[in-house]
Amino acid sequence: MESLKKKINEEGRVLSDQVLKVDAFLNHQIDPFLMHEIGKEFARRFSSEKVTKILTLESSGIAPSVMAGLEMSVPVIFARKRKSLTMTEGLLTASVYSFTKQETSEVSISSKYICAGDRVLIIDDFLANGQAALALVKLAQDAGAKVAGIGIVIEKSFQDGRKLLDERGFRIESLARIVSLQDGRVTFLNEPVEAKAK
Repeated sequence: MESLKKKINEEGRVLSDQVLKVDAFLNHQIDPFLMHEIGKEFARRFSSEKVTKILTLESSGIAPSVMAGLEMSVPVIFARKRKSLTMTEGLLTASVYSFTKQETSEVSISSKYICAGDRVLIIDDFLANGQAALALVKLAQDAGAKVAGIGIVIEKSFQDGRKLLDERGFRIESLARIVSLQDGRVTFLNEPVEAKAK
């Protein structure tokens, strides 16, 4: 998705060869126009999957998921990282390890909103080591739903996340696939490294 790649190049900040900061448009300040384009693209790519629900993780996955839900005319459920006093019945939980935060947290959803017969599209802002996506897969499957696919805004293809999900047979659609963050530069899949030096 060229508009997303352009935004990453213009406003993303490479903090290390593992970390890309995109808080200017995705996970702190949100560019609603870009999110709308992202929602349309996910809707287009998964149009044949008969999606009935979208599942994401708070909070960075919510904006692209809501836009995709709007385009696909389906509800969006987000897994909470903190238990709410009002969420007590039929709670489904999964553990997710964050390499960025170096901590494990428990995420949860109410089984009232995803059930057997649902075809769930999982959307997340990043795919790196795959732990967040696997936690969302577990929640959907524990509810008896089928995972229709996994939509990722930005994939760090040099990490193991895609491999983990591929091995389990999931369809993955990433809108921007990064193969390197070396030397402070973002290099996308199928983009020659030399082209970045111009």
